[in-house]
Amino acid sequence: MTELDVATPAPPALAKLPLDALHRRLGARMAPFAGYDMPLHYEAGIVAETLHTRRAASLFDVSHMGQAILAGAGAARALETLAPADLATLAPERTRYTQLLNEYGGILDDLLITRLPGVEERLLLVVNAARKRDDFALFNAALRRFDFNPLDRALLALQGPRAAAVLGALLPGAEDLAFMGWRAFDFGGAPLFVSRSGYTGEDGFELSVRAEHAEDLARLLLAHDDISPAGLGARDALRLEAGLPLYGHDLDETTDPVEAGLGWSIGKRRRAEGGFPGFERIRRALEQGPSRMRVGLLPQSKAPLREGAALYAPDHETVGLVTSGGFSPTLQRPIAMGYVAITYANVGATLSATLRDKRVDVSAASLPFVAHRYFKPAGKDAR
Repeated sequence: MTELDVATPAPPALAKLPLDALHRRLGARMAPFAGYDMPLHYEAGIVAETLHTRRAASLFDVSHMGQAILAGAGAARALETLAPADLATLAPERTRYTQLLNEYGGILDDLLITRLPGVEERLLLVVNAARKRDDFALFNAALRRFDFNPLDRALLALQGPRAAAVLGALLPGAEDLAFMGWRAFDFGGAPLFVSRSGYTGEDGFELSVRAEHAEDLARLLLAHDDISPAGLGARDALRLEAGLPLYGHDLDETTDPVEAGLGWSIGKRRRAEGGFPGFERIRRALEQGPSRMRVGLLPQSKAPLREGAALYAPDHETVGLVTSGGFSPTLQRPIAMGYVAITYANVGATLSATLRDKRVDVSAASLPFVAHRYFKPAGKDAR
């Protein structure tokens, strides 16, 4: 048999979103992401979609994310053996952000966990698309005495300063939710899960709806003059401006939560008691400080730095790496994030990077680049 006779395996078919037909009717440019055919942007383009989200509100389809319910007495305490958040004290209809950790304290994934109302202990989990198969396998193996049920639901993100008014007119009471609050509403005779959360840095909501009702909900929202569709490109620009890390880029199994700037998500009780993977590494980092830190980066160039670019100290020693980079539509300049040795993690530290075979100056900057606008009424627990 010659090389010409060897059949090349066909790439796996991309999964379709419940709103695939609607995206195409709206003129979306589709692109593969985490095994799904996803809208990258629409006719207006990434810059316009980003700015519209900041000014009014946009509707993003994030149905590729994994959703599941973990149920059973003691489920929250059991999940604490995999994640460092204080889940045992999580109140009903409240959401917390945390991470799944490996035995060395590295991040397997980051996720949102909501305690659902009711007598039975039930936790709603939302995980990253690229990791959901591995995460679900971990839950099934490590938490086998509990009921674990993946959900076949669409997930839409309505983000921007007009989101609350628009959603409140459709679902009265939704506008009163605090950041990281959750409530179930009726839509089409079925539960619609609404969480005041998102990954843009703007006020907004994530809406988990039965797949067969997703287009009806999307159409109702898009019929409002303030709401436009937006794709992955704008979502990535917004989360970078907000200084939010993206799994597989700014977070991975070599990164612990402290150096990633996520130490705030580790509960006070958990810091003292431990009981989660990699506790000793994380305890040392909390007490002594990490050896490196995720920071904002401001390149002094017109072109953006890209993931993988090395960062250099003034003496030309390699001291870090860019993990996310792009052009900020809001700031009208290139921005980036990356990890640098702790000596160079202070705001204003002078670094450099190679860009198109040329060395450019880079300044360490504080995060976020654009201030968060989460809705946090006085007296409410934001976490």
